[in-house]
Amino acid sequence: MYLTASTIVFVIYFANVAMGAFAGNAFLGDVGEMLVLFAASILFVVAILKREADRDAESDG
Repeated sequence: MYLTASTIVFVIYFANVAMGAFAGNAFLGDVGEMLVLFAASILFVVAILKREADRDAESDG
């Protein structure tokens, strides 16, 4: 769930950067772009930590 959300948010970030580079009209400003990238990073870290916790709980028995 978190990994999917991270991917979706990163795709939004990437689309903004691509539109800014090729079309010259990004739909997010600098602060919005930073917040979207920050959200994608946080969601990715949460997904990895949750996966590690699940793996540790599984190995403990």
